[in-house]
Amino acid sequence: MGAVAAAMKRRGFVVTGSDANVYPPMSDFLRGEGIELSEGYREENIPAEADVVVIGNAISRGNPEAEAALERKLLYQSLPEVMKEHFLRGKRNFVVSGTHGKTTTSSILAWLFRHAGREPGFMIGGLPKNLGCGAHFPDGGINVLEGDEYDTAFFDKRSKFLHYLPECVVVNNIEFDHADIYASIDEIKLSFKRLLNIVPRNGMAFVNGDEQHCLDVAKTAPCPVTTVGFGENCSMRISDVNYDQSSSSFFLDGGNYTVPMTGEFNVRNAAMAVAAARFGGLDLPVITEGLLAFTGVARRQELKGEKNGIKVIDDFAHHPTAIRLAVQSIRQKYPDSRLWVLFEPRSNTTRRAVFQVQLAEALALADFAVVAAITDLHKIPESERLNTEQLSADIERLGGRGFYLADNVAIIAAVKTEAKAGDVIAVLSNGGFGGIHQQLLEQL
Repeated sequence: MGAVAAAMKRRGFVVTGSDANVYPPMSDFLRGEGIELSEGYREENIPAEADVVVIGNAISRGNPEAEAALERKLLYQSLPEVMKEHFLRGKRNFVVSGTHGKTTTSSILAWLFRHAGREPGFMIGGLPKNLGCGAHFPDGGINVLEGDEYDTAFFDKRSKFLHYLPECVVVNNIEFDHADIYASIDEIKLSFKRLLNIVPRNGMAFVNGDEQHCLDVAKTAPCPVTTVGFGENCSMRISDVNYDQSSSSFFLDGGNYTVPMTGEFNVRNAAMAVAAARFGGLDLPVITEGLLAFTGVARRQELKGEKNGIKVIDDFAHHPTAIRLAVQSIRQKYPDSRLWVLFEPRSNTTRRAVFQVQLAEALALADFAVVAAITDLHKIPESERLNTEQLSADIERLGGRGFYLADNVAIIAAVKTEAKAGDVIAVLSNGGFGGIHQQLLEQL
């Protein structure tokens, strides 16, 4: 929402917006773009002369501004509808989808096109450091879009990515997520099948050839499909992988590539971006050079600072698989450090008990795992809630050090007591975690 708001502002629209909570880095970015922000929802936040009200998919009936838009008979649209009509029609759209890695893969792909001088449009659910913003829509012919399987709006329950008019689709992986709107993995797979159903015959779907759910989705696709992965049966096979503390190198489809990120999942992300870039017409030397120059994404293993020899890292991981892969990657980067993971159960899935066991298994891989209180606990039925105290006990049972601490004051006090020079503290949340990153750096 924020990234597209900025893109609309640059096109000459007057843009204002509301959110329940306004926090960095997006709040700083939007104010820097000259967009007026309101914290809290009120009917009077919608200007009397508003031409269009864009309603995000986190908004439900009962929201004061949504109700006002309906009562005043205003023109309201979902974010994907705005995207399709203003930015995507008639263009070559590259849609990056999957449970994990969407932001990183789409950031790499958009950067490869820009580095090659193609000036792509892009819409990415984060802040790619090379690109300077999350959305930009020049008048060129290529767009790179992070494609989310979450529903579009309270008035449109289709997945957002079905609006994006894809010519090329990347399917990184498919796992169960979004327990608030999907009842099973089969429902999620159906949505991905619908995505591949709208890729044209002259397009391409690049799918993870190492994951059965991805293969199931691609089995009956009417578009061309190329499998990418480590397995022998993959059409484009990743091989000769080498890791060091700051980069990863690999061989794919006749070329050797190095990306300045660590971990197997970042090799997969980079490989998917390379495959899509080749389909988009970029040659191997340009891609190789562009990958080396990629500088990452805000909130993806981002070093926020160091105090008294203790590093504080911010990461977006909130699904058990993403947590496990983040731990693996951080350990590769800092092999001699003790690793703390501070985890905020904030997503609609991790606030529920659906991953009670899997979260414990992932968090136990850290040396110290701190579980924070569940955000907006009252919104989750009591019978469905994640049991945070049980989670910390299970972490201990699996061989880790688990703590359940109810607020940031208690978390910081525990870290200050136990942490020592050389430790790495990874803060994992899909929200702001109450600004704990800076609080840690101030108090360590």
